[in-house]
Amino acid sequence: MNQFRWKQIGFACAFMAALWACGGSGTDTPTPTPTDQASSDRKAMLTNIADNIIVPSYANFKTKFDAMVVKSDAFAAKPDKTTLTDFRQAWVDAYTEWQKVELFDVGPAEQYTLRNFFNIYPTSVTGIEDYIATGSGTFDVPASYPKQGFPALDYLINGLDTTDDAIVARYTTAADAAKRIAYLKRLTTQMNSQFTTVYTAWTTGGYRDTFINCTALNAGCSTGKLVNGFVLNYERYIRSGKFGIPSGAMTNGTVAPDKVEAYYKKDLSLTLAKTAHQASIDFFNGKNVKTGQEGPSLKTYLNGIGAKDSQTGKSLVDIINAQFESSNQKLAVLKANLADEIKSNNAAMVAVYTEMQKVVRMLKVDMTSAMSITITYTDNDGD
Repeated sequence: MNQFRWKQIGFACAFMAALWACGGSGTDTPTPTPTDQASSDRKAMLTNIADNIIVPSYANFKTKFDAMVVKSDAFAAKPDKTTLTDFRQAWVDAYTEWQKVELFDVGPAEQYTLRNFFNIYPTSVTGIEDYIATGSGTFDVPASYPKQGFPALDYLINGLDTTDDAIVARYTTAADAAKRIAYLKRLTTQMNSQFTTVYTAWTTGGYRDTFINCTALNAGCSTGKLVNGFVLNYERYIRSGKFGIPSGAMTNGTVAPDKVEAYYKKDLSLTLAKTAHQASIDFFNGKNVKTGQEGPSLKTYLNGIGAKDSQTGKSLVDIINAQFESSNQKLAVLKANLADEIKSNNAAMVAVYTEMQKVVRMLKVDMTSAMSITITYTDNDGD
């Protein structure tokens, strides 16, 4: 998300199957005592998450992303207002679907730092224009991450000028039109290459089996890495990136409306935030992407080990879901353009951050403690 907040996380399991041996069934942390063995079976949980959440979510994203590439190519071949409109809509569809897979920061996505190639914002306008002018520049170093992905496309199809005619002119009659078109193609090619690597690893490369069979609770195995990636995404890329930093809640009140997601589209930022937030809720509860039914999940695991809230003694699952709903209620009062909300209704933005911060504490401290999972990433924001 926000380029001031992303940090690469080290990975313990490498991409090739030979290096994916993450510790087998051994454990270096205490195993919680379950009150319901079936519900707390980690292999059943990992299997449901892999087969009914992660892989079908990636498949859905692939459909939207492939459609966006088709529309991008059509615009590159014939830049006009019609192809621009079609490209924009496909970009919206793909960007929205991305919010449902960004939280899967485990295995190949973690190894290849997929997020860095898809959604680091705010985008670097100066960096993009420099790359266009030179006709070159690597996409594989950290300094290049804000020059690519969905945020870069946002600038290139929504932010070049104030009218569609003027934007189309940048791809037709401008002196650097050919270079700008070439850069569009470079962006989508890079995104496609990175995603294909990750998706193939899950579907035909053997990682699915590695994932469900790495059942230990140590930091190198699936449950620990999955939980770390899930909590990290909620804390750093939803709470902080979408709300805490733009609203000034994490910067001593210094607001930054230009740091919202999808800044140039204007009316998309809230949709992306709501989609990402709901994806986190659905994941926590084990919602099957195809059927909508709940299956083995973090919810059932916590219930299986009898996890309770330390302050109230109530079900930790119930407390977490109630706090998710409180965050949803604060999201519901916001208007579509979060940059405008920061300027005119920033207290509502800060209120969302505040409610999400409560979720972070529950997930990062209470849930992981109950599951005997160690948080392996670092942050300076507190819990």
